[in-house]
Amino acid sequence: MKPDIGVYYDLADQISGMNPPSLSYLAREWPELEAWRTMGRAKVLELLAFNPPSMPLNATVDSKREDGDLVVEDISYDMPYGPRARGLFIYPKDRNADEKMPAIVALHDHGGFKYFGKEKIAAIPNEPHILHEFKKGCYGGRSWATELAKRGFAVLAVDAFLFGSRRIPVESLNEEMQKQFKGLEPDSREYIEKYNHLAAEMEHIIAKTIFAAGSTWPGIFTYEDRRSIDYLLTRPEVDSSRIGCGGLSGGGLRTIFLAGLDPRIKCAICVGFMSTFREMLRNHIKCHTWMLYVPHLSRFLDMPDLISLHAPAPLMVQYNIDDELYTLEGQRKADQKLKQIYGKMGRSDNYCGKFYQGPHKFDVEMQEDAFKWFEKWLK
Repeated sequence: MKPDIGVYYDLADQISGMNPPSLSYLAREWPELEAWRTMGRAKVLELLAFNPPSMPLNATVDSKREDGDLVVEDISYDMPYGPRARGLFIYPKDRNADEKMPAIVALHDHGGFKYFGKEKIAAIPNEPHILHEFKKGCYGGRSWATELAKRGFAVLAVDAFLFGSRRIPVESLNEEMQKQFKGLEPDSREYIEKYNHLAAEMEHIIAKTIFAAGSTWPGIFTYEDRRSIDYLLTRPEVDSSRIGCGGLSGGGLRTIFLAGLDPRIKCAICVGFMSTFREMLRNHIKCHTWMLYVPHLSRFLDMPDLISLHAPAPLMVQYNIDDELYTLEGQRKADQKLKQIYGKMGRSDNYCGKFYQGPHKFDVEMQEDAFKWFEKWLK
């Protein structure tokens, strides 16, 4: 297949080849692991360019219900901008009240489906058929955050920036955009599909606006995901020394940044989002959301280098052999790099890279392997 940018692919490849990631743990012999990690995280935070003023969560439990053997709380808390973030906090009903639980920040995907966020990975009453269809395609028909809570974890799933409760309200858009929704019933299939289509068309506008303002999209969603950990630390049920995170696709991307940058994450699982950047340049940049891009990041850290800032803490990466978002070679190179990094740290057993048959997904087989990984390291 010819390159997506024609004759100028060679230029992009040359630029990438001239700028190997200088802060990779494999780039040279670093005197101290912690000094390397501190330097790497500082550079990433500088490039993310987003550090809003601190503000209290002002968190509330808005409703509470039982779902079989689980307790499900609808929670919300403030952000310094936009609507309150809404989430689901799910945990076993019959837990030992004297024992604190391990907790997982469950990070939902992108999936071209911004109308919903947390609901894509957690069970909700009266689930719309369009959501059921989505879960069948991406998750083997399961609500994996809910399934994980059944294993004895406290699970927090919160809407990401621009998804679900954090999406851009239609009524806040200009009149021309609002016309598309005239006569449509909110939450109807047609309304949801039209919103998802509009949200996809708006991504380049949002990204360019954020860049022009002096920040980055990953800077914003990483700040918000770290705020999820802040919320977990307010819960008396949670053991702060046993917090993990994970997710598929856009949730895998969010895992890379959250686990790489926040030491409170003790175990991570990245699903369907791992490659070297260079292997994506020829034909796969077009496959990805604007959420991925941080200007100049690849000069310092490649994608596997970024999540290796979490090392030597336990990390599982799940790869799909026929994943249309990456070349298989790019996935294998990332896997090999992570093996080398963990090996250089003397902790080879703390990294697990697994390849699965099939396309981009987090199916039941993969979920079961992921759950066992969390159980191994956090229970």
